[in-house]
Amino acid sequence: MLLDKLSVKLQQAMIRNSIADLKKIIMEKITASDKKQNFQTDFLPLQGTDYVEFYVGNAKQAAHYYMSAFGFQALAYAGPETGLKDKASYAVRQNKLTLVLTTPIRPNNEIADHIYKHGDGVKALALRVDDATSAWEETTKRGAKSYLQPQRTKDEEGEVVISGIHTYGDTVHLFIERENYHGPFLPGYRDWSNPHYKPADTGLLYVDHCVGNVGWNQMNPWVNFYQDVMGFRNILTFDDKDISTEYSALMSKVMSNGNGFVKFPINEPAEGKKKSQVEEYLEFYNGEGVQHVAMATGDIVHTVTDLRNRGVEFLRVPTTYYDDLLDRVGHIDEDLEPLKELGVLVDRDNEGYLLQIFTKPVEDRPTLFFEIIQRKGAKSFGKGNFKALFEAIEREQGERGNL
Repeated sequence: MLLDKLSVKLQQAMIRNSIADLKKIIMEKITASDKKQNFQTDFLPLQGTDYVEFYVGNAKQAAHYYMSAFGFQALAYAGPETGLKDKASYAVRQNKLTLVLTTPIRPNNEIADHIYKHGDGVKALALRVDDATSAWEETTKRGAKSYLQPQRTKDEEGEVVISGIHTYGDTVHLFIERENYHGPFLPGYRDWSNPHYKPADTGLLYVDHCVGNVGWNQMNPWVNFYQDVMGFRNILTFDDKDISTEYSALMSKVMSNGNGFVKFPINEPAEGKKKSQVEEYLEFYNGEGVQHVAMATGDIVHTVTDLRNRGVEFLRVPTTYYDDLLDRVGHIDEDLEPLKELGVLVDRDNEGYLLQIFTKPVEDRPTLFFEIIQRKGAKSFGKGNFKALFEAIEREQGERGNL
């Protein structure tokens, strides 16, 4: 009898194990199928942001500003000395963040016209890809307007393929294929460094997201552009009830590529009693463009303290924001007093929380600014901070006489 019971239990165990093994095999098959399908349907696989290029009135001085104020290091230079006759470009880098500052050295060209119209601002959001030719072909056949046909450039360090398409306003996306290049930046650039001036970095790591401001009723058309032309998906939507104050409002949709490495929130104005921040931007930028670049850090208290000590100015919310902060967001690892002293905002979503702060505009025109962000698991964009943040922006608009 005992042997019979043991035999039955052994058979049952074998059956359970067989079922478990079968489930495991099925799940592995499903996962592999999903991965294969995602690979097949992602016609524009992106590795992340390669660099952000600014057209500016004086690139040499702008490069020094980003080095001294934000902690970037000199990387590469291209200009008359490297064979360019109409422009000069300085590339600066901090960890995985690369900025290119480009200026015209002659009038009557695209760069000079861009600066005359917009002031200093972002021209190109360059995205790293495995195949820049395929990226251009896939996006243009889906309706994108070509900015640069695939172009192969070489030097003794290898070769790079670059292509590009137009997006909102005068902004463009460049596709950068650099797997076979080992130089400091791009062919045509030479190493640029100053052994006597190497400011310490400030802990900035990479581009978290870039926000575009578009005109009235233009958000959805550009959302469709990113969906249809670039294969992005809409991961978050904020309407004028989410982003509003007593006086102004805006609407926003966040677009993300398949792996989440590249995220582009798109803002448009909404009706309000007074002029919104998006309307002010559109007026002074003279059209649509990049409103801000969000730069990630692993220690926002250290980074913001360092930036502030170097002269970077930040928006401030009333100190009452912190009175019930922990009741709103729950436990956080950071001490509250340094956050309060610096003006850092905190918000939580289902995945965790984030800390963020925004600079004042870095140009005389109230256009481009930067966000410093530290994510502690959160995948969102600080919805709980919108009201306090936009009231702070409105105070600045009021001082400029633009509200």
